[in-house]
Amino acid sequence: MTVDSKPAKLSPENVPLRAGPPTREEMLVYYPAKFTWKQLKTFVNSGDLGLLKRDKRLQKRYEAWAAGIREKYGSMANFLLNYRLQWGKEDTITLLRSSLDDSSEQASADLDGPAEVPEELLDPKVPRKLPPLPPNAPPYFKADMPRELYCITMNDWPYSVPPEVEHSLIWSRVPILPPDLPPPSESRISARLYQDGLWGFTGSESPPPSPSILPESLGALSEWGVTMDKLIRSPRGTEEEERELRKYGEEIEKFIKRRWHEREWETAWFVNPPRLQSVPELTHIHVFARRKTPEEIARAQINSSQH
Repeated sequence: MTVDSKPAKLSPENVPLRAGPPTREEMLVYYPAKFTWKQLKTFVNSGDLGLLKRDKRLQKRYEAWAAGIREKYGSMANFLLNYRLQWGKEDTITLLRSSLDDSSEQASADLDGPAEVPEELLDPKVPRKLPPLPPNAPPYFKADMPRELYCITMNDWPYSVPPEVEHSLIWSRVPILPPDLPPPSESRISARLYQDGLWGFTGSESPPPSPSILPESLGALSEWGVTMDKLIRSPRGTEEEERELRKYGEEIEKFIKRRWHEREWETAWFVNPPRLQSVPELTHIHVFARRKTPEEIARAQINSSQH
């Protein structure tokens, strides 16, 4: 008798649709990607980070879950501080594992609370604060800051990214931007950062897609009713201004290159402006990371040896 060892194709018949944060299998079956990798990079580089979307059906599922979380914890920030963020440790809670994880151990607890609640958390609605900063803490995000000052998690509710792309979050106990940044009313640089946010790319073989090709990708956003006249973005500044803006992302870029090595990964990262932040109390950086194919790695090695 011949045994078919091929794994069963994922389908609604063998992947149940649950409530709460989705599994990778649920993402593939029920929430297939709306955007390609090139479209994602185009949206990030467009100047309007509001173009980055979650699947509408997944958004409804998130809103139902979030209502329960707010009921239990009082706020999303309380949930994150009381339970989800484990400063200085690996993310062992997510159902969407990263291929960077050393451990293959899967989290068995649901994401609505820990299996064993510490005594001090018996009332999860008690407001929590960020732990006090150590004396050696930098005033804002630095690539080499102590691990206890940040927490890297997978986004339990990822945007509509292709299956080969991981959506991670870097949570920081210190501000992303320098605290002495002038108010937007006094600085055009500050005004742009507060309206547009910050973004960048690592590990790319070619420059990121130009904002000029955005109209070619707007069809992918049709169900959200996005049109060019609805974009919220600043006009491009002088070369000097653009260089000044990029400086504010240098430490983030260094950090990302250390974790997602450019030889093996291509990333698009961004920091949402205040108008798009879902949890403004806790600063964080989004990272879309795509592991390169063996062919891409080999091609890069050949190109580097020829220079």
